[in-house]
Amino acid sequence: MGAIIPEALAAADRLDAAGIPADVVCVTSPGLLFKALLARQGRADAPAWVLDQVFPASRATPLVTVLDGHPHTLAFLATINTVQCVNLGVTRFGQSGSIPDVYRYHGIDTDTIVRAGTDLASR
Repeated sequence: MGAIIPEALAAADRLDAAGIPADVVCVTSPGLLFKALLARQGRADAPAWVLDQVFPASRATPLVTVLDGHPHTLAFLATINTVQCVNLGVTRFGQSGSIPDVYRYHGIDTDTIVRAGTDLASR
């Protein structure tokens, strides 16, 4: 999951420079955030404060989640502050090629992330 941090950061910078209000999220431990969400809902014993630190309600904005795994893995993040979300990730397996080509094929490259953020802003 951490492998695509450069693409996520580059896309976030481009969206910010364009004045597009969207957060790009790529996390290496979705399980901890999911447990925190369950704790906030009273369904688990875990520290829920982490959600307020990572996703403060005062800056709730549309999300683009990016993962070199299945995109549904991070879909729950939109429920934290009830925001619009586009989830990008890998849904087909077995392809090979250069890293830029494979990322582009799966739609987890910088340009696709920027387009997803731009699409969210136009909704």
